[in-house]
Amino acid sequence: MGKKVKKESEPPSKDVFDPLPIESKKAATVVLMLNSPEEEVLVKACEAIHKFAEKGDENRSSLLGLGAVEPLSHLISHEDKLVRRNAFMALGVMAANSDVKRLLKKLDAIPSIIRKLSPEEDVVVHEFATLCLASLSVDFSCKVQISDQEGLEPLIQLLSSPDPDVKKNSVETICNLVQDLPSRVAVRELNGVPPLLELLRSEFPVIQQLSLRTLVVVTTDTDTRATFREEQGFDRLLEFLCNKEFSDLHVEALQVLSNCLEDRDSLQLIHETGGLQRLLQFITTPTLLDIQTNAVKAISRVAQSSENRKLLHEQDIERSLVELLSLEGDSLRTATCQAVAAMSLHLASKDAFRDLDGIRAVVQLLGSEGGEVREAAAQALSSLTSSNQLNSYAVYEAEGDEGLVQQLHDVIPGAVAHAAAVLTNMAEQEVLRCSILSHGAMAALLEPLQSADTHTLVRATQALAALACDAEGRSQKFPLVQLLRSNHKEVRRNACWAISVCANDEPTAVELCKLGALDLLQEINSSANRRNKFSEIALQRLLDSNLSLKYSLTNTLAPTDITVDGFYDPGQVELCVTSFSALTSLSLSLKRKSKGRKEDEKLRDEDESKPQQEVATVTEKPWMLPYDAAFHALVTEATKTILPLHVESEQYSALARLVSEVMGGAVEVDRQHDFLWELHLSELRYELQSNIIPIGQIRKGTYYHRALLYKVLADRIGVSCSLVRGEYNRVWNEVLLSVGTPHYPGCQPQPRAHLVDLIHQPGRLLRANTPQAKQYQTI
Repeated sequence: MGKKVKKESEPPSKDVFDPLPIESKKAATVVLMLNSPEEEVLVKACEAIHKFAEKGDENRSSLLGLGAVEPLSHLISHEDKLVRRNAFMALGVMAANSDVKRLLKKLDAIPSIIRKLSPEEDVVVHEFATLCLASLSVDFSCKVQISDQEGLEPLIQLLSSPDPDVKKNSVETICNLVQDLPSRVAVRELNGVPPLLELLRSEFPVIQQLSLRTLVVVTTDTDTRATFREEQGFDRLLEFLCNKEFSDLHVEALQVLSNCLEDRDSLQLIHETGGLQRLLQFITTPTLLDIQTNAVKAISRVAQSSENRKLLHEQDIERSLVELLSLEGDSLRTATCQAVAAMSLHLASKDAFRDLDGIRAVVQLLGSEGGEVREAAAQALSSLTSSNQLNSYAVYEAEGDEGLVQQLHDVIPGAVAHAAAVLTNMAEQEVLRCSILSHGAMAALLEPLQSADTHTLVRATQALAALACDAEGRSQKFPLVQLLRSNHKEVRRNACWAISVCANDEPTAVELCKLGALDLLQEINSSANRRNKFSEIALQRLLDSNLSLKYSLTNTLAPTDITVDGFYDPGQVELCVTSFSALTSLSLSLKRKSKGRKEDEKLRDEDESKPQQEVATVTEKPWMLPYDAAFHALVTEATKTILPLHVESEQYSALARLVSEVMGGAVEVDRQHDFLWELHLSELRYELQSNIIPIGQIRKGTYYHRALLYKVLADRIGVSCSLVRGEYNRVWNEVLLSVGTPHYPGCQPQPRAHLVDLIHQPGRLLRANTPQAKQYQTI
């Protein structure tokens, strides 16, 4: 069945050849020996190849060309221990060659290598097997294969090997593997943090460095940071940082510390163990530039929470940071400015930086040659001046406004965005705003308004709006609305986008309408060559900011158009360029209505009789929106009676009946001429001395009065509906209702539009586009 094992006492067989010493000076001959069935030959051949490959990469390439890799990949699984060991030694050295790595990947050698990481294997096998994996693990597909073959667990176990080469190769492989997120998580799950921390005490700096680099990556994971705390990681780290012999590795150690300080629990722990004081010492004590830089970065991480900023302020961190601003080194200056930005979220720190003349020091960095320094300096100033007029004035006193305007031309988007943000903060004060405008800020904002970076565009738009809040700002060469006239496609496109962003703010949108943005956007959208998706969005958002105007122009309010106090129906106006200016004037003036028609006429007569200079000095009294008690009572009633209903159709119908009851009840089609709603409205106008009638006071209303009341009540109580105006001033409400059988089991029926009958059979829901619905829209 099997091969017989011969006893030593037996005489040698006559057909067995006596052992011969094997010598060869030709690599090709030695490679051929790798196919020998004799174990002694294999041992010597592998040993020779190992020595030859150690002499350089050229020899490894030569061995590859002679076909040494494939037999070696088989011999690492040989049953003879010595053959296995020497084969691994040869293959481990050869794997450093890039072409050898590609071939090993093709030969699927990784599973065989991982199997030899078991505890019972020889330590030399461990050394060169891990050396192979260290070389292979720089390749992404090899990383995946090592992970899939569960190679991480034995590698973590080998971190505790007594052999330093095994430790070094294992931790190097792990360091390569954890560049991918799944392996970072696996290191924690396989209890890899404790042995990594233990390696910090190694007598070999390369092992310490590889361990730190691995910890830098794995501590980006929240759960791993928790494990790091539980395993007394801070104690080990501080022990390492306090040892001056390891000063060349303190950069990586500070990076680990910086990661861990993202968690609140970590800061409290490091504060209790004296680590915070040690961290501050790295900042204040002259040392290597990289060490100070990483210490400052750690401070920035600490300063991400309000509690931590308060703690750092108590340690007088502002003084240390201001001192660092005067030191050389772009990386240090950048990190320091970022720390200043983080600490400036603390109100007391804003004042401290100003008192220490730190603002002037930051302003000086705006002129740095390094782009990252300029960006970080502007970021710091943005944070320092946010909601702080004294700091804004300090920037002005340091002549920072001119530098900030110049930075609007910077090639780095972040530098431009932060500069625009500082100018926005400063523009709240008139003196500062005038100074900024005198340096040509409006012209300088033209370039940022063409930026493809959304953040830059938004910041530039905000700066433009802040600087254009008075007549002087708007009279500058490049106000936002005027950019819509540009013949440059990108300028015009970005101006439309900027307006669409600004239009989210209603006061700004109203101001844009006054400046003629609606006229220009309509002109653009009427041209096939000049229209773009942003011009359509800009027009829509301007209309969304003024629903009264939108309804007048488009004759429709969608369910998402939620009316609020002050909404009114100014009447139907066609959406065309010729009537835009008149309509804009009408709709905006209606918001400033005087108390009554007689007072309007009186004021007009007085104005006409005054000289032109006196007319210009007349200030109109602001119109106050009257309280509509009846309407608010209806809102309360609708809330109590409609919302408790759980079926959509019942809510729609109940609200319709409520509106009809308030507006005079049901009216038969052939008796509409007897429903004297015009007389009722005339009486209300006379009583109120105004053309604007509070909706709650109307007791006899026809289609458009009822539909308007239905819409505003629905908006107040959260019932979804639209308001649509058709021909001949006929107005109705549309709601979406799911009726019928779904096309597929388990799915809801497709919602369909229904008209709400408010006058003939109040509460009736008419399917859109049916004869009954069309009759309701036209009779």
